[in-house]
This record gives sequence, C-alpha cells and structure tokens, in this order.
Amino acid sequence: VQLQAFGGGLVQPGSSLRPSCAASGRTISDYHMGWFRRGLGKEREFLSAISASRGNRYYTDGVKGRFTISRDNAKNTLYLQMNSLTPEDTAIYYCAAKLYYDGTYYNPRAYDNWGQGTQVTVSS
Repeated sequence: VQLQAFGGGLVQPGSSLRPSCAASGRTISDYHMGWFRRGLGKEREFLSAISASRGNRYYTDGVKGRFTISRDNAKNTLYLQMNSLTPEDTAIYYCAAKLYYDGTYYNPRAYDNWGQGTQVTVSS
C-alpha cells in the first residue's frame, strides 16, 4: 500500500486540525494503521492506531481526549482529528501501515509502509 499524508498547516494554539492519509494500492481496512510524529530534535513518537477490520482504537496518554483517529473505507483514507493544539504539538506527522499485528502498535519499526509526512505548526 502507498500512503500520502496531507492536511497539515500553521494554526494558532487552541485550534483544531485534521491531517489525512490517502492510501492506494490496497484497502486500508486490511491494515493496522498508525499515526506518529517527530518534533524537531526528537524521536518519532507514537500517537494513535486503529486496528484492521474491527477498527479498535489506541492512543498514547498524551493525546487521549484531544486526538481522534478514524478511517473512511470508501475513501480509503485515514484521519487524525486534533483538537486543543498547543505549540508542543508542532511536528511532522506521519501515517503508517502494517498487515500483521505483532503485539504492539507503539513501535514504529513494526510498520512496513509510511507516508511522507505533513508538517503541523502550532504558533501564535
């Protein structure tokens, strides 16, 4: 599957943004999908994942209640609704996919396919 992330941008603190990840080549419901981000000088950080088929959702503690992962199977697109953004959310946001569940969603090395990333900047 090929992934293309888009929908980042420059927003003010407290705003919302919804990056998207368009998939091609395969149906995203066949894959476990995740969102990660990398801030300047930081490691790639797991944010959220949605399981294949059942669509169970997982979040890191730091974004629970603010971020919501979803997918539209008809559009073959993954989303990350982000609310109450702060400057600490500034990063490049990546979507990722893997076919097989290996016991974790948090490890970026477990994902086989990555989008190119979309920049999110939160600043006043």
